[in-house]
Amino acid sequence: MSVDLKRGETLPIHINMTFPSLPCDVVSVDAIDMSGKHEVDLDTNIWKLRLNSHGHIVGTEYLSDLVEKEHAAHKHDDEKEHHDDADADKKLHALGFDQEAENMIKKVKQALANGEGCRVYGVLDVQRVAGNFHISVHGLNIYVAQMIFGGATHVNVSHMIHDLSFGPKYPGLHNPLDGTVRILHDTSGTFKYYIKIVPTEYRYISKEILPTNQFSVSEYFSTMKEFDRTWPAVYFLYDLSPITVTIKEERRSFLHFITRLCAVLGGTFALTGMLDRWMYRLLEGVTKPSARGVYR
Repeated sequence: MSVDLKRGETLPIHINMTFPSLPCDVVSVDAIDMSGKHEVDLDTNIWKLRLNSHGHIVGTEYLSDLVEKEHAAHKHDDEKEHHDDADADKKLHALGFDQEAENMIKKVKQALANGEGCRVYGVLDVQRVAGNFHISVHGLNIYVAQMIFGGATHVNVSHMIHDLSFGPKYPGLHNPLDGTVRILHDTSGTFKYYIKIVPTEYRYISKEILPTNQFSVSEYFSTMKEFDRTWPAVYFLYDLSPITVTIKEERRSFLHFITRLCAVLGGTFALTGMLDRWMYRLLEGVTKPSARGVYR
């Protein structure tokens, strides 16, 4: 172990999660750190996969400027096909929503009715300081969110964590959140995962060094109350250890092999000797009474 002396580097966060009850249009990935940097609805190196009610992929969305324009065009075509009645339009107009917000609300409501979910995956590059990232509906205008869900208590942030790591994997690494499943039934709330990141160096036999991170985690869930002002989310709050752990691959020497071989051979001879003595005594005990009977 040694003191972590890294400065000015970024921390890669690999995420791969499924939200079976939230459509991709409302899912937002946000990040904030202790330096005061706050980013909402991150759109770099983040992908979203639309899922149907059976968890199968029905569409993809890459959140970059170019592709989002194409996605907006497709979205416009879809909205023409799924035109609601005029009464709903008048109601939304009366509430002061523009056409874009109206289309958004109708599209998301339709997706919720169809049981759509969303798979979010990609890489976040954040500053190497304590902070958090969270996945929620915080990217929505609060009034739009209210129109879609009818209140924070109806937002279901059930999720499955397929992969969450803070760097490349090395042999034997186990990330404790991989395979985590949290499904909510008839309730809503916020999940918080408190993560302690330990900088790690893995040294191969070839002398190649792989800088990465391992982590430990504790979990907390708070139920959403009817009059809470916050909206449900899944938070990952992380902090970095000042100590770097070094793991080395080592090849055992030939002398170590010879020592183990001698130990195995010695044990074998000792066991064979013991068996031989036991068998001799057993046979001797069986044959002696017979010999006495003959002499009589």
